[in-house]
Amino acid sequence: MSAERLIYVPLGGAGEVGMNAYLYGYGPKGRERFILVDLGITFPDMGGQPGVDVILPDLTWLEERRDRLDAIFITHAHEDHVGAVGQMWDRLQAPVYARDFTARIAKLKMQDQGQDIAQVKTVGKMEPVQAGPFSVQFFPVAHSLPEASGMIIDTPAGRLVHSGDFKADTTPGVGEPHDPAMLAEIGRSGVKAMMCDSTNVMNKQAGRSEATLAGPIADLMRDARGMVVATTFASNVARLKTLAVAAQEAGRSVCLMGRAMLRMTQVATESGILKDFPATVSPEQAKDIPRENLLLIVTGSQGERRAASAQLARGTYMGLHMREGDTFLFSSMTIPGNEREVGRIVNGLSEMGVDVIDNSERLYHVSGHANRPDLEAMQDLIQPAILVPMHGEHRMMREHAKLAIGRGMRSLVVSNGSVLDLTDDVPVLVDEIPTGRTYLDGSRLIGAMDGIVRDRIRMAIGGHVFVTVIMDEADEVLGDPWAEIAGLRPVAKGGQALNEVIEDELSDFLNRASRKVLTDDDKLNDGMRRVVRQVVMEELGKKPEVTIVVSRLSAE
Repeated sequence: MSAERLIYVPLGGAGEVGMNAYLYGYGPKGRERFILVDLGITFPDMGGQPGVDVILPDLTWLEERRDRLDAIFITHAHEDHVGAVGQMWDRLQAPVYARDFTARIAKLKMQDQGQDIAQVKTVGKMEPVQAGPFSVQFFPVAHSLPEASGMIIDTPAGRLVHSGDFKADTTPGVGEPHDPAMLAEIGRSGVKAMMCDSTNVMNKQAGRSEATLAGPIADLMRDARGMVVATTFASNVARLKTLAVAAQEAGRSVCLMGRAMLRMTQVATESGILKDFPATVSPEQAKDIPRENLLLIVTGSQGERRAASAQLARGTYMGLHMREGDTFLFSSMTIPGNEREVGRIVNGLSEMGVDVIDNSERLYHVSGHANRPDLEAMQDLIQPAILVPMHGEHRMMREHAKLAIGRGMRSLVVSNGSVLDLTDDVPVLVDEIPTGRTYLDGSRLIGAMDGIVRDRIRMAIGGHVFVTVIMDEADEVLGDPWAEIAGLRPVAKGGQALNEVIEDELSDFLNRASRKVLTDDDKLNDGMRRVVRQVVMEELGKKPEVTIVVSRLSAE
């Protein structure tokens, strides 16, 4: 066995859809040089992570070894692949490589966080980049946004292929088409292992092309009576163009609404990818256009509360509103976990009398990921000896591994934190490293295990009681304790105010307390906390979080 080894370690994206971050290493054990492929985010749900803005991978293990990280490569500009670059770059401080469109988005992410955009390097397709022991090339794949890429990773132990997100679409509208001849050429060079997108492995029908949507969308624009509002993923530039062209042909003016959507179309236009996009009007101009002659393309297809879709469902957005007879189109799929938020929008619009149309008839959206027949075709083109599923929930990766094994390849499921040794012909799981999640909470990054969000959940479930007690220089209680409640019913069983019941019980406790308790803040706090929780449990059946503040006056 060689003294040097080739390893693959997913830090995010393996066992989940989102937060992609995949580490490759080569060298002596414990002294490997690394490259990181993708640095993405995922989104929280209010039930599990209340108040959290986005979720990023916990890169503590890699940060401690950043002197051995030679480069970061970004396959494409979706948030789950590039979204964490700006927030996490200063922890890793390695050059970032991407193709032009993706590099432009990465630079904006860096700029938003005050990072040095010169660290983002633009490379062309099939242009080799030497990063330590790795020679890396981006190759084009079709996806649901422009210039998506897979990667050829050449190492002293053999050639790897990282598929990136892809679909088998030869007519994607905007961006590069699926190219079987190019992929077959890569396969003929000999591929040791392919790390492959697993998102749609459960779908046994061949994937459909973006081009199939033009007719149904055009019919909808033409037949709708009032204003039409359509939502899709902001990064799906081809879909934005399909919607806008259909609206123009139906005599409708087009208004784009949402910061992310405006940013994507601007970057796509500046990079020369998006051409012949119909002229648009501003929200102010849209107010003066007859409803039957207007299309709004808005953000918020996944139910995001602050996005345009949700705000329209609650009333108005930028002075525009929906009413009976209007049409709202979801030209998107609902990512698992977002059903409740999307449902709120659908029901809010329905209460207004708006006709809501989704993709249940498979007319208005196609996936950007390869279905099972397309994955099989990719395997036939690349011909890897080893297939490692990635980018998917565990059940998806497990199904993908079974598919590969059934077709004569070696395969196994590699979850976040697992270290896969690819040095020899048989892949072996050899170790585990600590992985997890980091929360962007407002403007600060916090650890998922720091307890902040856990306390937030506890307060949401049990409410909160804040107690203040003032002690004089002789450790005697001055006046009565004061209690303030939040998130709790304010009236106790007998009709008395709950805070007054708490204050009465605290006064009794303090009058009975020994001097040993009154002079020891820890004992005093613990005693008062027990009293508060006992009162609230007896009166309301709740166990609140309790904050005690003891202010002691000095003798000076």
